[in-house]
Amino acid sequence: MSTHTTLTRWSRTGPDFLRRRYSRAHTWSFDGGLTVPASSSPHVVPPPWSDPGGIDPEEAFVASVSSCHMLWFLDVACSAGFVVEHYEDEAIGVMSENERGVLWISRITLRPRITWGGDRHPAPGEVEHLHHLAHDQCFIAASIRTEVVVEPRKEP
Repeated sequence: MSTHTTLTRWSRTGPDFLRRRYSRAHTWSFDGGLTVPASSSPHVVPPPWSDPGGIDPEEAFVASVSSCHMLWFLDVACSAGFVVEHYEDEAIGVMSENERGVLWISRITLRPRITWGGDRHPAPGEVEHLHHLAHDQCFIAASIRTEVVVEPRKEP
């Protein structure tokens, strides 16, 4: 078993907290020493009470699923003897209301584009199988109820 920690910091900077007129900007600090600006999504809380330059929880969630899938994809491709030169994913998260009317990320579509190296390249069916194996191994995908769909993009 392993543990993973982050530190989230926020401080009130204005007098209108009880009127919901306060900044949602905050920071996330990670164990490797990196601190990044974060905020509520400007789609949920309009500026100036959100910071569009900060990472919002929804996009961090989508990025987490995308990153985990990519890392497992690289591992299973390597195990299958394929060389990956470049991996790029334009992941999309869709927010909708659940059966109780609460917003949630109901679907994440991963749209990876892979550039293969080496002498041996996988056939389309093999690529689909590699994505299936990666999805089955992804810790994040195994931890959520959001539907995750992989729609590979073709090389440019």
